[in-house]
Amino acid sequence: MQNHTFDYLIVGGGSSGCVLANRLSENPQYSVCLIEAGPKDRSPWIHLPIGYAKTMWDPKLNWKFQTEPDPGMNNRQIYWPRGKTLGGSSSINGLIFIRGQKEDYDTWRDLGNQGWGWDDVLPYFKKAEGNDRFGEPLHSKTGPLKASSIQQKHPLVEAFKQTANTLGVPQTDDFNNLTQEGVGYYQLTTHRGFRCSTSVAYLKPAKNRSNLKILTGSQVCKVIFENKKAVGIEMIQGNVKSILRADKEVILSAGAIQSPQLLQLSGIGPKKLLQEFQIPIIHDLPGVGENLQDHLQHRLIYELNQPISTNDQLSSWWGRLKMGLDWALLREGPLSIGINQGGLFTKVMKDSKTPDIQFHLATLSAEMAGGKAHAFSGFTMSVCQLRPKSRGHVRIQSSDPQVPPKMFANYLATQYDRDSNIAAVKYARKISQTDPLRSLIVREVKPNNPQSDEEILEFCRNHGATIFHPTGTCQMGSDHNPMAVLDSSLRVRGVSGLRVVDCSAMPTLPSGNTNWPAVMLAERAADLILGKIKG
Repeated sequence: MQNHTFDYLIVGGGSSGCVLANRLSENPQYSVCLIEAGPKDRSPWIHLPIGYAKTMWDPKLNWKFQTEPDPGMNNRQIYWPRGKTLGGSSSINGLIFIRGQKEDYDTWRDLGNQGWGWDDVLPYFKKAEGNDRFGEPLHSKTGPLKASSIQQKHPLVEAFKQTANTLGVPQTDDFNNLTQEGVGYYQLTTHRGFRCSTSVAYLKPAKNRSNLKILTGSQVCKVIFENKKAVGIEMIQGNVKSILRADKEVILSAGAIQSPQLLQLSGIGPKKLLQEFQIPIIHDLPGVGENLQDHLQHRLIYELNQPISTNDQLSSWWGRLKMGLDWALLREGPLSIGINQGGLFTKVMKDSKTPDIQFHLATLSAEMAGGKAHAFSGFTMSVCQLRPKSRGHVRIQSSDPQVPPKMFANYLATQYDRDSNIAAVKYARKISQTDPLRSLIVREVKPNNPQSDEEILEFCRNHGATIFHPTGTCQMGSDHNPMAVLDSSLRVRGVSGLRVVDCSAMPTLPSGNTNWPAVMLAERAADLILGKIKG
């Protein structure tokens, strides 16, 4: 591949990169190369929905990042799994189909990003979506990325729904309509009992195109510039370094951790940081790596008085056999769904006009996400604040591209976030103490009966963890925002021929899971790159 030239180079074969590879190669006149550091997505644990308990810890498929010690979390380091395979994090995530709120995207637009309001992005959400239940005007049934409904009702989720109804939260069948508030079953990115990653949805149909080259096991070291124009990349495949050139554009889709890392390694970022590592400065861009946001989740665990949890099925040979047979014969049961079935969005802060917290109800309990199930009948309610105000950053700690950057999450850095997280946990406990859910509970395992706000906050600091949604580190913004890395067409400021298309481009976190927003972003970016719409 040394010095081979393509029209477009896409760095990162994840949620956004696979979409771009498909859309840019649809026109046979363009040559496209997709470069992924991880392997092909051949592991059966990727494609089995419940398999993310395995991929969560697999170093072959997962970057297994760790944050720096976080003052807001009592100096704990937080484990950040990120996908390292074709499909990226869409190959190892929890499968939840959530777009976020209409207001999230209107906020992007109001921050100076024309073309990113709700009315602008809805057509791209629909272009991606193949929903088994909902259609026009807000959904589509014909897109490549499947959204499937959970068919079997679960007694625990039913009790959760009824309890939330008692507390005033309406029942909903669709968290992706114009009113997100409600309680119900999630739709999942599955299809006929298998995970539907972006690799499955977008890359598999395109992989045999003669104008698309897919490289795996190939880590990009930096972007190459000539007169401030991106003209290629340097990469390592095995122990061999090589250069690929781009006639039109280099597109970084390496994610909210590695896209800013690559910019910094390439000489685009805060001048002082680049000088520290003796990296030649292409463009002093102070916002690269800043504005890091993530959803901090708190996992409340309860023991049940009935053997209705996935723990019970996993604890016996016949339970495991039934799970296997349900999937093999009917494509049903826990193996086809994963862990999180029930969802809830509501408001807990007085100033919130839309839902500000989200629940994931898991029919299983373990010490941590992806951990070994408890021996007792148990379930987990995880709750997160949707729009945190705290901001962190990502910064290289070496000029070696194989050394991960330092990640400073800065969770709970603002008083508003501390108050919101306390309120979220209090609301979760209120649900657990209300019938009919209360009638199923023997005891609260975590947080083990804290009494004061201070004790709840200490629980959050000691046990809070990521829900895997880092964003914002190459934010798009207006010319008036000195920290904006990208313009509203996702072009890197100060240079040409270079874009960033992934969650790092988002100026603020969407109110919910980030996989579908990453897909939407890439769908719209493809039209921008190809000149089908004006940026």
